[in-house]
Amino acid sequence: MSATRMEWKPAFEPLAFARQSSTRTAQRPLTLAEIQHGIVEAGKLPLNRATTLPAQAYTSEEFFAWETEHVLRAGWQCVAHVSQIPAAGDFLNLDLLGEPLIVVRGKDEAVRVLSRVCPHRSMDIMPEGFGYEGHTLAEAREGKPDCGQTRLLLCPYHAWTFELDGQLKACPEMQQAENFCRDDFFLKPFRSETWNGFIFVNLDGQSPPLADGLTEMANDLAPFPLDTMKLVIAREWDCPFNWKVLVENFMESYHHLGIHHKSLQPMMPARDTWTERERRHYVRSHLPYKDSVREAYQAFAEKGDFSDDLPPVAGLNDTQKSEWGLFLVHPTFLLATAPDRVIWYRLQPLGPDRLKLVTTTLVPAETAARENFPHLREKALKQLTEFHLEDMEVCTAVQRGFYASGWQPGRLSHLEMPVWLFHRYLAARIQGKWPTDDGDAAAGQRS
Repeated sequence: MSATRMEWKPAFEPLAFARQSSTRTAQRPLTLAEIQHGIVEAGKLPLNRATTLPAQAYTSEEFFAWETEHVLRAGWQCVAHVSQIPAAGDFLNLDLLGEPLIVVRGKDEAVRVLSRVCPHRSMDIMPEGFGYEGHTLAEAREGKPDCGQTRLLLCPYHAWTFELDGQLKACPEMQQAENFCRDDFFLKPFRSETWNGFIFVNLDGQSPPLADGLTEMANDLAPFPLDTMKLVIAREWDCPFNWKVLVENFMESYHHLGIHHKSLQPMMPARDTWTERERRHYVRSHLPYKDSVREAYQAFAEKGDFSDDLPPVAGLNDTQKSEWGLFLVHPTFLLATAPDRVIWYRLQPLGPDRLKLVTTTLVPAETAARENFPHLREKALKQLTEFHLEDMEVCTAVQRGFYASGWQPGRLSHLEMPVWLFHRYLAARIQGKWPTDDGDAAAGQRS
């Protein structure tokens, strides 16, 4: 399913505020080394003494350039779910960290992530909104240019044509080019892995295999049929804040007490949320339903009337039936599991204060096939949009605060353990390591 752009206007313009305040801020600009030192020092603190990171970690162009190369391009980024490209020739386009990419299922059924840059004259072979009569091979679904179906990949500039695996098939009028060999030219492939139905790319090609670090997480998620689920909702958001602001907000549930006091707090009180022990490649948190909600949901599931609400995912254990689970696979894979759905956020960082975000919902195939699913989908879309709008407001306000002369370092609650673990990950990467490489893992908050 293609992403639909969500029209949203913040209550204030944080970037304009930043431009106005930059000349009067009381903060001394920090060098890259000073920002890194501040993050490393924060990572050394125990949870009961944990602090926030330097504001410049969220505003510095120099630090964003560093983390783009050493954290984001060096990590595994999730770009799609297999249900978005189910058949040979199905493709999805996106731009990630300056790379125009196409995620495509080949005629051999293999999923590949290819560069969209033509090896002839560097044309984007499928720029958004571009096409001309007789050469629109990629028919977009639902009128959206980012997702479609095609037999071949055609560069519209000089009509060079590529197979779905990126190999050059045709290049007209090249017969007079001396020593020209067609096999030398192809759409560059990027290293990719499909894990539990999610398609990841490693842009620098140097990261350790993704699946090797997620065995325990895969076991925990096994009751959810992630590889056969259907992505049924996708909403695109233009976010005027740093990608780390979104990661931190997604993973901690302390803010249920504040911005979500009417939406999530009545279901999953902040005081009951907890985080598991530190792991090398991911963070896991639990958001238990309060007793009355758990009992009501059990009665709902037993009644079997799913005319107005999504049915539960079959085969879940008792814990998964009575809570939401939050997962962060470093650096940007954000997943939430609920008894009836899975929520995935796709992040595309654009700068220190800019982010493209796609919020999605996945359900089991049998749920998507229900006769009343259009109604259930609309209700799920409304729920996803309402609590994310709350998050958009606070994340935008947080980014504004980083530029203010009144900014000061903060302290973290024990309920913000996921934020602390994320900071420890960043500190480790600055030092060329991973969490737990040279010390004991931080204990979980429950056994």
